[in-house]
Amino acid sequence: MAFLELYRHTLRHNHRYLQNLFHKHHVEWGIVTKVLCGNETFLREVVALGEKEFHDTRISNLKMLKKLAPEAQTVYIKPPAKRAIPNVVRYADVSFNSDLGTIRALSAEAVKQGRPHKVIIMVEMGDLREGVMGDHLVEFYAQVFRLPHIEIVGLGTNLNCLNGIMPTQDKLIQLGLYKQLIEAKFNKRIPWATGGTTVTIPLLLKKQLPKGINHFRVGEALYFGKDLFTDGLIKGMRDGVFKLHAEVIELHEKPMAPIGEQGTNVAGHTPHIRESDRGRTAFRAILDIGLLDVNPKDLEPLAKDVEIIEASSDMLVLDLGTNPHGLRVGDLVPFQPNYMGVLGLMNSNYIDKVVRD
Repeated sequence: MAFLELYRHTLRHNHRYLQNLFHKHHVEWGIVTKVLCGNETFLREVVALGEKEFHDTRISNLKMLKKLAPEAQTVYIKPPAKRAIPNVVRYADVSFNSDLGTIRALSAEAVKQGRPHKVIIMVEMGDLREGVMGDHLVEFYAQVFRLPHIEIVGLGTNLNCLNGIMPTQDKLIQLGLYKQLIEAKFNKRIPWATGGTTVTIPLLLKKQLPKGINHFRVGEALYFGKDLFTDGLIKGMRDGVFKLHAEVIELHEKPMAPIGEQGTNVAGHTPHIRESDRGRTAFRAILDIGLLDVNPKDLEPLAKDVEIIEASSDMLVLDLGTNPHGLRVGDLVPFQPNYMGVLGLMNSNYIDKVVRD
């Protein structure tokens, strides 16, 4: 049976690196947990790191975090759906917002529940996902800041998430200037300019982060050590927090090129047949994992001379060549999943989740 491992030692190593980095630069930060899909076993490991602020995009995940760390601040990091507002107020101390009607509904619900709700107003800085246009920001703030039970604690932005627009000094300076403008105009302090995510860490390391940016929310760097500018590793961080193991359920020497008239497969596309595979045989292994669990493109085999051929809904097929590793039915094959791979695996009820030291 396939299972996903979380390596506690590597997770803690990456956390120490980030903790020291942000402390050195006097930046507050919170951990983004959405890749863990609310899994209690793995969330316990993240909570044990000792941070007191967690960010997620799913209410059920924040509910689990409130169970595991009731004293922690939970942040809902997408504009809330109106039908979800009662639970957003109940389980999220803070939410990202860019719609006036939604904030008014949050205010009404916060009054009803008798609890304050903090809001971060998201500002559009070019990636064209969520965010109030800069020209409308002052007017938007003016209609929000006096709403009962609503406290505006930050201006934020998202970059690189939709169109791949990268953070720059100029964009982040502009976010800081928006914060200063509103503070001066309304004589109200806004604690956070939250323009920092994993993609912004290289600017911090190069001392190019504007001083006004004082809050980060980080997930991918913690779990994968990624530098999203280079697609490599941040120096000093590690990428081995997660490892997938899948079991061999069939292994035979077979032709590499399929035989017969070809149509579309279960995934709706026609696999490419390489000319070099015609007339060739090789050992082919079938593993107990498939498209229901993960996109094969998001997996990297950790053993040499192992190549992913294709997957169906519940099975993954490998080319083992001459099978130099001597794999047999029942053996486990290790893979390194990327971010989207872990997201799929965590979202699959068919993959066991295991913590290793």
